[in-house]
Amino acid sequence: MNLIRICYQTGFLLIALILAQSVQAHEVRPSIFTLKFQSDRSFTLSVDTNAEALIAGIGSEHEDTDDAPTATVYKQLRALSAVKLEGQFNNFAPRWIAEMGLDFQGSQVDMRIVSINIPPVGDLELARDSVVELTGNVPIGVDNFNWAYPEKFGSSVLRIERPDQELQAQFFNAGARSEAFAIGVAQPRSWTAKFVDYATIGFTHILPKGLDHILFVLGLFLLNTNWRPLLVQVTAFTLAHSVTLAMGLYGVVNLSPAIVEPLIALSIVYVAVENIFTNRLHAWRPVVVFLFGLLHGLGFAGILTEIGLPRSDFLLGLVAFNVGVELGQLTVIALAFLVVGWFAQAAWYRSRITIPLSVGIAVMGGWWFVERSLF
Repeated sequence: MNLIRICYQTGFLLIALILAQSVQAHEVRPSIFTLKFQSDRSFTLSVDTNAEALIAGIGSEHEDTDDAPTATVYKQLRALSAVKLEGQFNNFAPRWIAEMGLDFQGSQVDMRIVSINIPPVGDLELARDSVVELTGNVPIGVDNFNWAYPEKFGSSVLRIERPDQELQAQFFNAGARSEAFAIGVAQPRSWTAKFVDYATIGFTHILPKGLDHILFVLGLFLLNTNWRPLLVQVTAFTLAHSVTLAMGLYGVVNLSPAIVEPLIALSIVYVAVENIFTNRLHAWRPVVVFLFGLLHGLGFAGILTEIGLPRSDFLLGLVAFNVGVELGQLTVIALAFLVVGWFAQAAWYRSRITIPLSVGIAVMGGWWFVERSLF
């Protein structure tokens, strides 16, 4: 084994992983809008969003805020106190409201800000979520509305609350325009449309946003590229995260992200380190993968909980999201095969591919564990 070559390859891998880590730490998440209609035809619109990204003009076309032309402005805004950032947002708000895309059949609607809740400055590497509440009145004679959040502001989740009706929620890619929503009684959407929505959320949570899950799956792949050992591990992982995704979604298990996220990072370290010291699938490996899959499932559950999945859609959302996650994982494995699978039978595959990549993954997972545990 050529130690210099391994160190050389690992160095390049770590640079790539560190850059990829920035994508995860600085990703632009969807803004979550909760639209509440009252019986007097007034409404409130509560927005959970990254105010700094909005002001800096960084939308979902940038996977990493550091890649945006206004990255410096974004960082300056991140360092502002809550009071100063609120002042900046008040200056920006009129244009944001005017372009928001809440369309009541073309009628002019005046919305005003009722409150802005901005957290104090914390870890500058992590986005802080601000909550802006607006209010307005539905124009007389209007029975429905459309939603179209501008592409430059990123993707969105629209949650609609009507008196005495169940919450309705839908995910929108940046710039997508909705069909007409009824203001009164909700019009049911087809199960296929809902399935596509939740499957899309599951897939994008893996690619491109789930670097920690990507590295875990790559760790499974690197041990042995033969389909049988890989199938055993992936099946164990899939069954496990399906169980806890369901339990988390239905409220049976609810662990804090402060516990789940460091343990997910630790699972990445374990799989990668084992790859370094063994070249075959031992009996305990699928069991350990299953246990770590339980943790990953709790992490997935937080995504569906965050968007406010209606209870009537729990089963559909659960299945569709899982399908999206699996398609994302299979895509990762397929891409890995395309990149390095051609060399799997080479005598040097383990020394030049498996071990260097596993070392890099282990280091990255270790860094995440420390970061998530201490910060």
